[in-house]
Amino acid sequence: MAEQTTSSIVIDAPAAQVMAVIADFPAYPEWAQGMKKADVVEEGPDGRALTVHFELEAAPIKDSYTLRYDWHGDSAVRWNLVEGKMLKAMQGAYELRPSGEGTEVTYRLAVDLSIPMIGMLRRKAEKVIIDTALKGLKKRVESLA
Repeated sequence: MAEQTTSSIVIDAPAAQVMAVIADFPAYPEWAQGMKKADVVEEGPDGRALTVHFELEAAPIKDSYTLRYDWHGDSAVRWNLVEGKMLKAMQGAYELRPSGEGTEVTYRLAVDLSIPMIGMLRRKAEKVIIDTALKGLKKRVESLA
């Protein structure tokens, strides 16, 4: 899983505001395309989620999976797959840094499926997932500002 897909977007809000939306998993179905459910399974001492169970329905993919999170203040969050049905492995991250009046958000993602898929197609799917997530995140954060 060495290869990953990366994309960035600038959001017109401070990093703390962006990270608050990223950390609000129960609200994901309201803005994250295809997300049917996001339940926090375990919280850390700071109140942020450590483990989250997701149910995704983004045609043609329907999956249920659990991720483990590692928070780095308001500058980054990384995650790894704990278990999944279609997913064999997933590593991802949101990295935030100041950019002018707002925050540049970089999303990194590497996915390995339990079904065979050509690497080029997998990276294309990762790119669609990332771009959709970043646009949804931007819209959500800026609508709350």
